[in-house]
Amino acid sequence: MHVLDHKGEFLKVRGPLNIARPIQGWPVIVKAGASEAGRQLAAETAEVIFASGSSLVEAQRFYADVKSRAKKAGRSPDHLKILPGALVVGGETIEEAKRKRALLDSLVHPDSGLASLSIALGCDASGFDLDGPLPEIPETNASKSGRERFVSLARRDNLTVRQLAQIAGSFGGLSFVGTASTIADQMEKWLLADGCDGFNVMFPYVPGGLDDFVDTVIPQLERRGLFRREYEGKTLRENLGLPRPENRFLS
Repeated sequence: MHVLDHKGEFLKVRGPLNIARPIQGWPVIVKAGASEAGRQLAAETAEVIFASGSSLVEAQRFYADVKSRAKKAGRSPDHLKILPGALVVGGETIEEAKRKRALLDSLVHPDSGLASLSIALGCDASGFDLDGPLPEIPETNASKSGRERFVSLARRDNLTVRQLAQIAGSFGGLSFVGTASTIADQMEKWLLADGCDGFNVMFPYVPGGLDDFVDTVIPQLERRGLFRREYEGKTLRENLGLPRPENRFLS
């Protein structure tokens, strides 16, 4: 324990805190976001990044950039794990999986889609012409990477606001749709090509989607040596392969 002796504008406390140091040293620090400032902050301080991106090429650029920033900051790149969000939709056949995804996307209500689009763009989209192109979107203090992703998508594919809202209300990021084998193939490709260190796996519904992934995809990954058959450690930090930080107050 140590004396804080903190004196601020709104709080003054001597300390020390009367609890032991956590078994992990401190909780795993997780950062989300891909803006310039967000990347630099993650490289300097984070231990896990929840990343986005729908293509392997984009992911490889992000991976290389953030890892190099961490190294320049005097950190081991291995101590910063990049985990893109990945929606997994499985089926007995690829066609069945695609039908599942299409059905889920079709259930997005326009009002819900516009609300999600407004959050992503950082401005109110409810007054936009649904069947017109996306108007110019001003810069805001909202998510920079989220705004850029949807603006770029709208310009690239000539999407209407209605189409963009449906994507925003469903899931427009990385998705693996197919059989257990093809999903494992895609995950393996990303892992071996330095697109990520793992995945923040998301499911279209629970518990069914989670059960399907555990029962069908996990065995495929285990057979390829890409997923553990048992936990190596007792904490989240250990199982992520992250070191326990030293106590900075001990000399």
